[in-house]
Amino acid sequence: MAQTKKIAQYVVIVFVLYTIITSPERAADLVQIGFEGISSAAQGVGEFMTQLVN
Repeated sequence: MAQTKKIAQYVVIVFVLYTIITSPERAADLVQIGFEGISSAAQGVGEFMTQLVN
Protein backbone atom coordinates (compact mmCIF):
# COMPACT_ATOMS: atom_id res chain seq x y z
CA MET A 1 0.00 0.00 0.00
CA ALA A 2 2.76 2.44 0.90
CA GLN A 3 4.58 1.54 -2.34
CA THR A 4 1.47 2.38 -4.38
CA LYS A 5 1.05 5.72 -2.62
CA LYS A 6 4.68 6.63 -3.29
CA ILE A 7 4.36 5.72 -6.98
CA ALA A 8 1.15 7.76 -7.28
CA GLN A 9 2.88 10.77 -5.74
CA TYR A 10 5.75 10.49 -8.23
CA VAL A 11 3.30 10.26 -11.12
CA VAL A 12 1.45 13.37 -9.95
CA ILE A 13 4.71 15.30 -9.50
CA VAL A 14 5.94 14.31 -12.96
CA PHE A 15 2.59 15.28 -14.49
CA VAL A 16 2.60 18.69 -12.79
CA LEU A 17 6.18 19.39 -13.87
CA TYR A 18 5.42 18.26 -17.43
CA THR A 19 2.38 20.54 -17.57
CA ILE A 20 4.33 23.52 -16.24
CA ILE A 21 7.21 23.00 -18.67
CA THR A 22 5.14 22.34 -21.79
CA SER A 23 2.37 24.87 -21.19
CA PRO A 24 3.18 27.43 -18.50
CA GLU A 25 0.29 29.72 -19.50
CA ARG A 26 -2.26 26.92 -19.14
CA ALA A 27 -0.70 25.87 -15.83
CA ALA A 28 -0.98 29.45 -14.56
CA ASP A 29 -4.63 29.56 -15.63
CA LEU A 30 -5.35 26.34 -13.74
CA VAL A 31 -3.67 27.66 -10.59
CA GLN A 32 -5.62 30.91 -10.85
CA ILE A 33 -8.90 29.00 -11.25
CA GLY A 34 -8.02 26.89 -8.20
CA PHE A 35 -7.27 29.91 -6.04
CA GLU A 36 -10.44 31.67 -7.19
CA GLY A 37 -12.42 28.58 -6.20
CA ILE A 38 -10.80 28.47 -2.78
CA SER A 39 -11.41 32.19 -2.32
CA SER A 40 -15.07 31.86 -3.28
CA ALA A 41 -15.52 28.94 -0.89
CA ALA A 42 -13.90 30.85 1.97
CA GLN A 43 -16.05 33.88 1.22
CA GLY A 44 -19.17 31.71 1.24
CA VAL A 45 -18.22 30.19 4.60
CA GLY A 46 -17.59 33.67 5.97
CA GLU A 47 -20.99 34.91 4.83
CA PHE A 48 -22.65 31.80 6.29
CA MET A 49 -20.96 32.34 9.67
CA THR A 50 -21.94 36.02 9.61
CA GLN A 51 -25.57 35.08 9.00
CA LEU A 52 -25.44 32.57 11.87
CA VAL A 53 -24.18 35.24 14.25
CA ASN A 54 -26.83 37.76 13.20
